[in-house]
Amino acid sequence: MVESQRPRRSCLAVPGSNPRFLEKAKGLPADQVFLDLEDACAPLVKPEGRKNIVAALNEGGWANKTRVVRVNDWTTEWTYRDVVEVVEGAGANLDCLMLPKVQNAEQVRALDMLVTQIEKANGYEVGRIGIEAQIENAQGLINVDAIATASPRVETIIFGPADFMASINMKSLVVGEQPPGYDVGDAYHYILMRILMAARANDLQAIDGPYLQIKDVAGFKRVAGRSAALGFDGKWVLHPGQIDAANELFSPRQEDYDHAENILDAYDYYTSEAGGKKGSAMLGDEMIDEASRKMALVVAGKGRVAGMTRTDVWTPPQD
Repeated sequence: MVESQRPRRSCLAVPGSNPRFLEKAKGLPADQVFLDLEDACAPLVKPEGRKNIVAALNEGGWANKTRVVRVNDWTTEWTYRDVVEVVEGAGANLDCLMLPKVQNAEQVRALDMLVTQIEKANGYEVGRIGIEAQIENAQGLINVDAIATASPRVETIIFGPADFMASINMKSLVVGEQPPGYDVGDAYHYILMRILMAARANDLQAIDGPYLQIKDVAGFKRVAGRSAALGFDGKWVLHPGQIDAANELFSPRQEDYDHAENILDAYDYYTSEAGGKKGSAMLGDEMIDEASRKMALVVAGKGRVAGMTRTDVWTPPQD
């Protein structure tokens, strides 16, 4: 499943109201770029932002990046215009829509229905445009399982930390860091794991939200390292300086990628006729079996999606 998913190690936020930033984003090494009509776009410039985004998508130059537009949430007066103008204007050059502040499955279904109508009316392939669902409050987290299964378009579940912190009255003003006084464990662990379980149970990707101290790359690495260790697929980046760190952290280490590929090769050999049809075997000092293969598939899949190449190749023993 990993290899069939879009790479999203680094998800770069770009305000739709800034044509210069939109153009610059095309040349940055982020896996995904999401053009923002929500928080990064002031109310008075949202109509202009829609036009900028449509133009930027249609101009091309995004290479292999995943192209996403974050619309406004359904409680606002802007959402339907965001969806209609962007999908009608640039649907052929759009990969996904990101829906913020999702609280229930019905909101995802409403977006699915509207996009489907636009696709049919404009002759687009129905169902090609995906949905990224952003969890930003307690109600959304409670309903995350239903949200994950609300539409076959759903590709990712995203943690939105700033609004979530406010929604649960967390005593902190620093997005991404532990709240003052929380000195044992991780205050976000339950939230992250809850999102991760909903995503993995439905073959979706899980994406961590932003770290707002954009000049503190060491802090970004420390926080991103936690969600990467849990198994998240990527993290938002708000500044070009965070991109390389995200791409590195959410890719396997080279030695782990090599080892995973070697496990797969060795397991295939030892379970074959030539290798003795064994259910388990030794790879160096390590015993490998079917469970090892499953774990290796994940690491190897992430490495392949990241475009990694092997530096160590296992070969079968010679008779």
